[in-house]
Amino acid sequence: MNNAKRFSGTGFVVLLAGLIVTLLPFALRAQIAAPTPPDINAKGYLLLDFHSGRVLASKNPDERLDPASITKLMTAYAVFRAIQSGQLSLDDEVLVSEKAWRTPGSRMFIEVGKRVPVKQLLPGMIIQSGNDASVALAEHVAGTEASFAEVMNQLAAELGMTNTRYQNSTGLPAEEHYTSATDIAILASALINEFPDYYRWYSQKQFTYNGITQGNRNALLWRDETVDGMKTGYTESAGY
Repeated sequence: MNNAKRFSGTGFVVLLAGLIVTLLPFALRAQIAAPTPPDINAKGYLLLDFHSGRVLASKNPDERLDPASITKLMTAYAVFRAIQSGQLSLDDEVLVSEKAWRTPGSRMFIEVGKRVPVKQLLPGMIIQSGNDASVALAEHVAGTEASFAEVMNQLAAELGMTNTRYQNSTGLPAEEHYTSATDIAILASALINEFPDYYRWYSQKQFTYNGITQGNRNALLWRDETVDGMKTGYTESAGY
């Protein structure tokens, strides 16, 4: 009995010691303070750990800002949702309207009256930031770009993006067209979580359509091999 008691006691001590050894690194990590974020020349930003959802740093994260072509994250999300629901497929051919063809700004150079598959318009919008591709997709999904913008707003509300309002599919300047750093993070996380198979387009460095090769607008893809997305944007009113 004494031996049995002594063995049991030893086992308990070993187990307890094992727990201490296991928990100690976590305790040490908890004591390490997060570094102070640098002063970044931006009106607003949010740094988020994707897997935990923890906010690591932020500045004016809920301020309403002009998103420029970051708008196209929602354009893509809305198209992906339409594909998911069976409303359209990647092989569907989209008739390019004169409105889409004439849309100013960055372009993938689709031609009016031609039919272009969805699977080409999507990388044309995501990689080349084509405004023409964005409008063509919007019209194909919802009939008009204005109707598509309402779809975008419905999805934003569904995701809990409380400081976002869309007026178009491109991000070209418009009154009451805005979002926030927090809402962009919500949208980006949803896009990656729900559509991981399509996420690969955001890390593709170039795309060729109609004999014209254009590089991804996200220059970070060349500067840091760990970067895999998602979207940049520029207008005079929004800045970079």
